[in-house]
Amino acid sequence: MELRQLSAILALAEHGTFSAAADALGTVQSNVSTHIARLERELGTPLFDRSRGALTEEGKVVVDRARRMMVEMEALVADVAAVRNVVAGTVSLGMIGTTARWLAPKVLEEMGREHPGVHLSVAEGTSAELADRLQAGRLDLAVSSLPSADEDLNGEGLFDEDLVLVVARHDPLAGRTDISVEELCSIPLLLPMQGTTLRRELETALGQGRDQPVALTPKADIDGVRLIASLTFDGHGPAILPACAVPDYLHDRWVTVAVEGLPRRTVGVVTRHRGLLSAPARAVRDLLRDIVAEQVGTGARSGLHPPSSAGRRPASGG
Repeated sequence: MELRQLSAILALAEHGTFSAAADALGTVQSNVSTHIARLERELGTPLFDRSRGALTEEGKVVVDRARRMMVEMEALVADVAAVRNVVAGTVSLGMIGTTARWLAPKVLEEMGREHPGVHLSVAEGTSAELADRLQAGRLDLAVSSLPSADEDLNGEGLFDEDLVLVVARHDPLAGRTDISVEELCSIPLLLPMQGTTLRRELETALGQGRDQPVALTPKADIDGVRLIASLTFDGHGPAILPACAVPDYLHDRWVTVAVEGLPRRTVGVVTRHRGLLSAPARAVRDLLRDIVAEQVGTGARSGLHPPSSAGRRPASGG
């Protein structure tokens, strides 16, 4: 099994046809066909169904593993360079939308200053989407909600963030500084989808220390905190949002109201349990720690707090 054979099947999976894969690899179609055929003979099974133009189930397994192997090869090259004090390479970083809005610009600015040889690729997604991309090797690390539901991923808390009720300034609740959970449950809200980390945290908080269960009233279930924020700011209804989801320029139109007894959410760096972060990826992780520590320590961003002990889980890669 050769790396060029793995590169061929990855290109075929990415581009869909032998000719497109050949163009992407800068070679001819016959070379790609030869590499795939040799790989199929070695593994004893078809990897690509030529009649359907799609990977077989065995091919999908090979692609998932090959992608991780190629990531490790790139990390090897970067780590060797780092021994010579040259931190260079490509790092794929995922971020949940509400955090990316304020954290991504700072990361890009600091990386350009401290590690100009590192090319940073930033992708936005929900915590569940980022977890899937990490597992598939499409991301090196991600900033998402903790804890992760996937046992194959490690998380290290970066910060805890207040969850607040966001209402329009003309809303009767806008004059309140806080609201009880019981009052909150009577308000139709734009809520995260069932099964998401934030929805689970909200439902757990509602059940703690109460003889009678209480439940939130959904106006609609929305997939993605950032989408909830957008709909809220467009006037489609109040929502419970992370404090940093409300941009400063919107504070003249919207008011945040504290909810008594509502826990904070933990946001952290998530990595693969079995992976070893490359030197450039470790540099990005360390920079994330430093930026967040500065924001929390100086109070530059309201609603952020040091991570709780529950949010601290060992991160892979040292």
